[in-house]
Amino acid sequence: MGRGKIVIERIDNSTSRQVTFSKRRKGLIKKAKELAILCDAQVGLVIFSSTGKLYEYASTFSMKSIIERYNTCKEEHQHLINPESEVKREAEFLRQQLQNLQENHRQLMGEQLYGLSVRNLQDLEDQLEMSLQGVRMKKEQILKDEIQELNRKGNLIYQENVELYKKVNLIQQEHTQLCKKVYGTTDMATTSRNAFVPVPYGIQAGGNPQELVQLHLCQPELEACETSDTATK
Repeated sequence: MGRGKIVIERIDNSTSRQVTFSKRRKGLIKKAKELAILCDAQVGLVIFSSTGKLYEYASTFSMKSIIERYNTCKEEHQHLINPESEVKREAEFLRQQLQNLQENHRQLMGEQLYGLSVRNLQDLEDQLEMSLQGVRMKKEQILKDEIQELNRKGNLIYQENVELYKKVNLIQQEHTQLCKKVYGTTDMATTSRNAFVPVPYGIQAGGNPQELVQLHLCQPELEACETSDTATK
């Protein structure tokens, strides 16, 4: 005679219910172990009894890794099913970020400072000081680079001027020798007085033609400004 079919419904008798729970729980955990071993599957089983007691089985070293993998796969699956939710979430994040940037910009401009504590205002002031210091350093570096470039170009022009000065002197000497041969020594003084050789820029009489004026970056003199203001008053 065959075994009768068991009706699947809640067991009213608490003792019978507890016995059935214990037997089927052990059988379920056994089946989970067999499934993990036979099929090389990653299995996680969590059971809560009617009294709230926890029973669990994990085919790996910890249940936490299985739960994390489950959450990751569920999120990816949710994104594939409903991609609009991900777009909305990203748009909301960007909107909030834009709002924070706009609020920070207004505070840096000295607007909407209400509600800020003394510590917040001090942090804002320190941030402005750091930004101003960075701007000053960049400005000073650009000015130094421009001065170096001007000095380099001035040096090239100066060297060309010195070379031209030497060529003019050489031409003058050749011209003097030629006049000496043609007119004799009598007209040499008149010829020398009529010859004019321009002195190159930056070379003074008796000075060293190799000396070159260099440009430097310096701070404005405060005393000169105060003297000028006093004279104006």
